[in-house]
Amino acid sequence: MKKNNIRNGIIIAIVTIIVLVFALKDDFYEKIHYIFSFNPLWLIVGILLVILYWLLKAIAIYQCTKQIDKKYPFRYSLKLTLDTQFFNAVTPFSLGGQPYQIYRLKKQGLKLEESTNIIIQDCIVYQIALIILGTIAILANYYFKIFPEDSVLKHLVIIGYIINLLVIIVLFTVAFNKKGNKFLLNLAIKLGATFRIIKDKDAFLSRSNNIINTFHQSAVTLMKSKLHFINIILINIVALTLLYLVPYTLIVGLGININPLLVIVATAYVMIMGSFVPLPGGSGGIEYGFVRFFGVFIIGAQLSSIMLTWRLLTYYLGIIIGGISLNLKEE
Repeated sequence: MKKNNIRNGIIIAIVTIIVLVFALKDDFYEKIHYIFSFNPLWLIVGILLVILYWLLKAIAIYQCTKQIDKKYPFRYSLKLTLDTQFFNAVTPFSLGGQPYQIYRLKKQGLKLEESTNIIIQDCIVYQIALIILGTIAILANYYFKIFPEDSVLKHLVIIGYIINLLVIIVLFTVAFNKKGNKFLLNLAIKLGATFRIIKDKDAFLSRSNNIINTFHQSAVTLMKSKLHFINIILINIVALTLLYLVPYTLIVGLGININPLLVIVATAYVMIMGSFVPLPGGSGGIEYGFVRFFGVFIIGAQLSSIMLTWRLLTYYLGIIIGGISLNLKEE
């Protein structure tokens, strides 16, 4: 894991340097001037929104964990959320976060199947919240024509939206269609064993069936209490909305007037696009999307300055805080 993190850290550093070169190569001094011209109070508000996002994510995991372990302390959930920011940031598609969370919950005293159950629940509701906000953004643009027609951007947003929708469909299919999944799994394992791709068929089948059972149990637990299910979806929607408002604090911090709803729609589009960029933090794609969508409202050196500061608050700050949290002992 350490080797992978070092490799991904190098990738982040390279992509960051490339982004900085392209973002600052023209009107360098003007862009630096704007970066140091943000209203400090609005910058603080932006940082607070990021912290509130982390806090609400911790509350969502805490709510899921309390369904299984009534004595689980909130401080564990908060530290887990902060630690996860680091692993999400340094791995492609944020794939390092969930395995770490399962590992950490197990270390905190939960059984492996309970830890997996909790993280699956959290993953499902987060994806639902992401799709809900993405759907609202797409409908808002369709009716109010916020962004001009751009075939490249349109296709990128559609691809990102479909990928996120497919993730939910796969999660629910695996979770609820238990018999169908086991049938397909058994068939795939038999084929794998026939072609000698799978050596120990019985052991592989046992592990795979356990995974399907865990997914199914997670869904059953999640849907058992409709109020709990709706509650943590709403927590994730509020968390994402606060995160989507961070660019608003920076734009206003430079003295530019803008409707916050436009900022939420634009940021939702950016995040949908960034979800399928196969680099840690969606690096490169996220910045491209931000410049293209927010370029409708803001131009020139101000746009680059806002984009760089936004990435600092919403991405690099998570790496720093997550790295610090990882090195703090859990009491």
